[in-house]
Amino acid sequence: MLYWLTQQLQGQYHAFRVFQYLTFRSILAALTALIVGLFLGPLMIRWLSQLQIGQVVRDDGPKTHLSKQGTPTMGGVLILLGIVISCLLWGDLTQASLWLVMLVTLGYGLIGWIDDYRKVVHKNSKGLLPRWKYLWQSIIALVAVMFLYQTSSLPVQTQLVIPFFKNSMVELGWLFPIFAYFVIVGCSNAVNLTDGLDGLATMPIVMVAGALGVFAYASSNIIYAHYLTIPYVPNAGELTIFCAAIVGAGLGFLWYNSYPAQVFMGDVGSLSLGAALGIIAVIIRQELVLFIMGGLFVMETVSVILQVGYFKYTKGKRLFRMAPLHHHFELKGWPEPKVIVRFWILTVIFVLTGLATLKLR
Repeated sequence: MLYWLTQQLQGQYHAFRVFQYLTFRSILAALTALIVGLFLGPLMIRWLSQLQIGQVVRDDGPKTHLSKQGTPTMGGVLILLGIVISCLLWGDLTQASLWLVMLVTLGYGLIGWIDDYRKVVHKNSKGLLPRWKYLWQSIIALVAVMFLYQTSSLPVQTQLVIPFFKNSMVELGWLFPIFAYFVIVGCSNAVNLTDGLDGLATMPIVMVAGALGVFAYASSNIIYAHYLTIPYVPNAGELTIFCAAIVGAGLGFLWYNSYPAQVFMGDVGSLSLGAALGIIAVIIRQELVLFIMGGLFVMETVSVILQVGYFKYTKGKRLFRMAPLHHHFELKGWPEPKVIVRFWILTVIFVLTGLATLKLR
């Protein structure tokens, strides 16, 4: 909205031309989302507390988590609010890609909200039944990827880009919707599994989103894309605004979500933000880079798969003390803050490795 206004004014006042730059608007989007989070955070926490919307701790988890019972959850609404406000203010609302990412994010946020609502209101720690959650995740993802498939105008928009190799692309064709579907749904659930400790998932989401913003910016500029030998994706630049908004909103939320957490993001935050990272990676054709940068999310997901498979194969034995992986280290005696910070450090390594693919080809 403000971006549109500055477009109308730049003909009369040259100073408003600065708003044409993606970098400047991205900074404003991040700052706007950060301010929304910092200022509305106490109001959100107070409101959730008054409604008695508190965390329901499963009795089969680590005993140290029992003290978190009743901590306000569903704080992911605060993150989504910051993202949407920033994008509406500073984004180019004529770009379909920006609207698609926002709608997918909000759609997954609604699924998470229903899941959280059942947990905190009905006191059911399992929330929305997995089959229904997966069904609605699948419907939203399929609608999004089919839209991308049907509207693709360049070959690169349905090709798989192999990182670290120059001009190495695999034509997916009709396999593109299937592949993209698994990226979105898989990333959403992977982030959801990671969100188990105070701030554990928040900072990795911020870092991965920031790095994806760099890719989105470079991919939308034909000169940069050619120089870096990455796919040129027209009109992908506005996703830089969205990524910057995630960074700002995530940091604003982390102010209250860091250990010891005053509020949790809940599924409304983790499912939606995971889906957002997935759909952005699909649009800018960097799914495998997302796999690298989101290495922490991959580790957490694989630990659950291995735990379940090993448990069934050995008829009752466990590979880890508890899954997802962060619980394993908790039960090994690592204090919660140490687990969180060390996992953040791992994410820094993963993200830097992903960013290195821009030049190491």
